[in-house]
Amino acid sequence: MRSNKRDDLPEDLVVEILSRVPVVSMLRLRATTKTWNVLIKDGRVGKKHYDNNAPRRPRHSLIIMLIAFRVYLVRVNLNQDYNNKVKIISQFSLKDPVYNSLKEVDIRNIFHCDGLLLCATKYNRLVVWNPCSVETKWIKPSRFYKDSDIYALGKSSCNKYKVLRINQDGFTSRSILLECEIYDFISNSWRIVGKTRSWSIREWKSCGISVNGNTYWLANSTKDDTRRDFLLGFDFSTERFTSVSLPVDHRMYYKLIALSVTREDQKLCMLASWSNETSISDVWIATKIESSTGAASWAKFLSIRLVDKPFCFTIRTNVLVDKENKVLVCRGKHGVSNYFLHVVGEDNKCIQVDHHDPKSTCSLLVNYVPSLVQINQSL
Repeated sequence: MRSNKRDDLPEDLVVEILSRVPVVSMLRLRATTKTWNVLIKDGRVGKKHYDNNAPRRPRHSLIIMLIAFRVYLVRVNLNQDYNNKVKIISQFSLKDPVYNSLKEVDIRNIFHCDGLLLCATKYNRLVVWNPCSVETKWIKPSRFYKDSDIYALGKSSCNKYKVLRINQDGFTSRSILLECEIYDFISNSWRIVGKTRSWSIREWKSCGISVNGNTYWLANSTKDDTRRDFLLGFDFSTERFTSVSLPVDHRMYYKLIALSVTREDQKLCMLASWSNETSISDVWIATKIESSTGAASWAKFLSIRLVDKPFCFTIRTNVLVDKENKVLVCRGKHGVSNYFLHVVGEDNKCIQVDHHDPKSTCSLLVNYVPSLVQINQSL
């Protein structure tokens, strides 16, 4: 029997070849051989495709921004000090096939996992969307969605994608009953996986961070009067929450500010400000997290001193960590500055980045890694 010559090629060469094919054609090529299907599906081809088409110098960062209820793919120059502006590559267009197929959907929040976006719309609908392949999956609620619901998209150890919904009545630090549901794509249904009164998630911390299929939030304990912040994780394999251990000297910090994830190796990051010097903040990277127990190992990545700068970290800070350039990309305006974005790093580095529309504000920053996961077939 003759062997399939396409499967005899070295894997790296196949990835290089397929990465030069237009995205729409790549989707059709998945059916050609099992090997090609695996390479395209696991994201290696998609990442290589975008790397091939990205400008090498100066160094840019590929980011998704939510601006005025629209999703934009942009690049930010992390090194340009003067006249630095956000470069919009494209606007991702999401249309509603049921109510009005011609009108753009207003999106109020997005959650990123493996190149897929879980979007909560302005009028409380929920959709999983792959902007790369333009596929969507609209998800009906078990009962009506609310503005205060918290959502996450993740996957189990066997690559089974799921949606988590935390149903809470309003954003508060009080002890209230939270009901947690999982949406199963195969059965197209929701099921309750637990209830709790021991913690809550504030509005400005409600957008969790996906790391290797699991999700993490900065939550607020309601067990005692301290109302302390802690790191909450959800394992999509066991469908259980756990408290994740913090760096050894975390008690020196006045406030846990924000979470992020590295683009290259999918490591959880945490930004925290000092208790005795609020102008100094540290960025920690979790080198290892045991999802079943919450035990974590941390390494300090970056110390930032914002002295005499037109910018500050607040409880509503949204940041992206760029490990290669050792900087944070931070959302501006919203009471923290007059600029659209800031790129901050060591040695008091702070680069202001503007938008071509001075009235525009960014409500959310998300590191974006494109994927060719097919929603209806693979979820």
